[in-house]
Amino acid sequence: MRKVTLGNTGITVNKNGFGALPIQRTPRKRAVALLQKAFEKGVDFYDTARFYSDSEEKLGLAFGDVRKQVFLSSKTMAQTADGFWRDLEETLGNLKTDYLDIYQFHNPSFCPKPGDGSGLYEAMLEAKRQGKIRHIGITNHRLAVAEEAVASGLYETLQFPFSYLSSEKELELVRSCQQAGMGFLAMKALAGGLITNSAAAYAFMSQFAHVLPIWGIQRETELDEFLSCQEQEPELTGALKDIIDQDRKELQGEFCRGCGYCMPCPAGIEINNCARMSLLIRRAPSEAQLTEEMQAKMRKIADCQHCGKCKKKCPFGLDTPALLEKNYKDYMEILAGKPY
Repeated sequence: MRKVTLGNTGITVNKNGFGALPIQRTPRKRAVALLQKAFEKGVDFYDTARFYSDSEEKLGLAFGDVRKQVFLSSKTMAQTADGFWRDLEETLGNLKTDYLDIYQFHNPSFCPKPGDGSGLYEAMLEAKRQGKIRHIGITNHRLAVAEEAVASGLYETLQFPFSYLSSEKELELVRSCQQAGMGFLAMKALAGGLITNSAAAYAFMSQFAHVLPIWGIQRETELDEFLSCQEQEPELTGALKDIIDQDRKELQGEFCRGCGYCMPCPAGIEINNCARMSLLIRRAPSEAQLTEEMQAKMRKIADCQHCGKCKKKCPFGLDTPALLEKNYKDYMEILAGKPY
């Protein structure tokens, strides 16, 4: 079972991190059973957030009796020090614990620092002094904010999108974290569902000793895929390299990661799904992508007001209206019977 140490934190865990955003969509009893199975199979790092509805509560129910045997990280989207303390106390209560192993600022639009007027970083330091958090982290989707966080020397971990579809700039960010002694938590290690071969994704991540992939897991079948990788670790050779090369050829570049930070749309378009639907349906065809409900959502693209708000908010700098238009065209062709 491969292990990873998160920079200078001293936290050493199973290379499979459990991303607990999706379990907010899983019934409570089933979610708890899923979490406990992961723990029994050696998964010991779990990432959640105050923003993920009841995800924290489900983790608390699953691990209240084995708290010291797992590592828990959560996040706050608070804009003020008062909001920070409210979030932290609620998170600790939900998780049935008196401390977090890592507490992270959740995708802030700037890099919180001492003396910036927000009081956020000072609150983090005080929470650490009180023993309520052990390590200070930050998550982001904006490369500039992430780079500033690394350069600041103020953070012990960075959580950022990273997969084998990532650009050279994102690879350089990963290297910068290693040089700075920061742990790197890789969100969207399957590129928002566009990567469909878990063995290839796991083998790619194995090249980076300080990177912990946070796999978003909702179903037992998904958990079993990653457990199988730790039981018989895939090597990055031959067929898996070919899969990665082909995926990069088809997907690398202008694609929507599905993060949802462009939302809400004034015209009611479900951008985070619609702007990548043609790719999803070609990569992992599913009847759910062709239902009348999904067809109606795709047709909403025709209502685009071209206001540019989604484009301005996209942390990856994508031309979102153009992506929506392209996906709409491709989707309509698929509905007309063209092969995918």
